[in-house]
Amino acid sequence: MRQLCMPQGLAADEMPKLESLICTARAVRRGEAVYRIGDPFESLYAVRSGSLKTVMAHRGGREQVTGLRLAGEALGLDGISEDRHACSAIALEDSSVCIIPYGALKTMCREVSAMQERLHRLMSEQLIRESAQMMVLGSLSADERVAAFLLDISERNAQRGYSSAEFNLRMTREDMGSYLGMTLETVSRTLSRLQKRGLIDTQGKFIRIVDIEGLRQI
Repeated sequence: MRQLCMPQGLAADEMPKLESLICTARAVRRGEAVYRIGDPFESLYAVRSGSLKTVMAHRGGREQVTGLRLAGEALGLDGISEDRHACSAIALEDSSVCIIPYGALKTMCREVSAMQERLHRLMSEQLIRESAQMMVLGSLSADERVAAFLLDISERNAQRGYSSAEFNLRMTREDMGSYLGMTLETVSRTLSRLQKRGLIDTQGKFIRIVDIEGLRQI
């Protein structure tokens, strides 16, 4: 995942600085949290393998899934503002993350402009993704929401050299509903409807996109 995770344009003598900054790779078991809401913010994380969900809590205690992070993507940017994490990051499967101490990263950003540019890019990408998710929740039908979600996973898998047409969706149907602003029953009915239309084939967590153009046209 180096091409997704590491900044472009680092000189050969600068790469060891970055690699020494990344202290260790931490294994995270399925269901385990990398950090939880309210934890002190000390580090950023890069997903090395597996996948994680980010979760925020409403005032009444109800939780909502706010994001899906795949290998090569960053975690923990939510903690920069208040020095405490605003969400929790939970492993959807056995995963691993690289730990990047934020204090040391800031020092490196001052010394290496490519690293600072990469951090700004990560922040911008997260803002864009969150804005796109607001549009999904605010203006799309159930079919459009599920189609947009599956196409997003497909494109992100392709960036990683994986199949864009076949993948195991680690999110439960309940998590999907929380992320897409839908009930569990609506998610299940929508997936069945897309399957009957010949656009996808689902077998448990396994998803196969049969007609990607048809899915895009929803």
